Amino acid sequence: MAEFIEERLPINISYSSSFGESYNVEVSETAGGNEYRRLNHASPRLNCDVSYSLRSQLDLLNGVVDLYHRCYGRFAGFRVRNLAYYSTNAHTGTPTAFDQDLALVSAGVYQLVMRYGDVAKPAATIGRPVRNLYKPVAGTTKVGIGALEQATPAMWSVSTITGRVTFAANKTRSVTAITLAASAVVTVGAHTFAVGESVHFTGVVGMTQINGLRGAITAIAATTITVAINSATGFSMYSSAGTVNTNPQTGEVVKGGCEYDIPCRWDSDLSQITYENFESLGIGNMQIKEILNP
Repeated sequence: MAEFIEERLPINISYSSSFGESYNVEVSETAGGNEYRRLNHASPRLNCDVSYSLRSQLDLLNGVVDLYHRCYGRFAGFRVRNLAYYSTNAHTGTPTAFDQDLALVSAGVYQLVMRYGDVAKPAATIGRPVRNLYKPVAGTTKVGIGALEQATPAMWSVSTITGRVTFAANKTRSVTAITLAASAVVTVGAHTFAVGESVHFTGVVGMTQINGLRGAITAIAATTITVAINSATGFSMYSSAGTVNTNPQTGEVVKGGCEYDIPCRWDSDLSQITYENFESLGIGNMQIKEILNP
């Protein structure tokens, strides 16, 4: 795999710059005019044609030209922020923990993604296009499990290099009692749970209504945790058994959102540097292409 420079392309480009996207589709046509189409992958690919004008010589040389040379032209990749869309929330909105269903990579590891297409309109039988988000912007990622945001940083971490969300080691305990209360108090014995974490309930006998629910921990004691689940209304009394887990469990949907850059590389040579005047330079028609496997 080629090198990648974790640096964003300068975005103060001229208004003559443009971008587009394409899909890798092979189309074969028979002599009779019948078409046979094959979609090689379900991800869109960004293509940009950028130009820079009226920049000071030092500014341009230290910015764009310097990045081009450090990338060895088309060899190494870099980050690009597309000003038309850079967020999982309606393209430019503030990210939330519930923007997109994340893709499961392995146990406890999920990939940030962006799905395209209006969910209110029919999708092709192959589903909706998905872009893996490999370059989230630091400090913008949010994660949720079901309808509950996982706001405690200790519960998960995200790589700004790969876009993968990794949950911390699972904490699990057996349940021996649950109170009927506006905020249920759960007896679990000695534990290491922390306020702000959340737990998922399974296998409870008697108070079966709590099975499958996840609640945030609002208070802890030596052998109990208090969770934001109202067990006082519509819940049966606890009888026995049960288990709580912090990590996502079977049937739970992990969601997330972020601002993101797109991994790209130069797709043309640096061949059109022009003198705008004695103090500034311009660069025109530099092609950039998205890297699908950074």
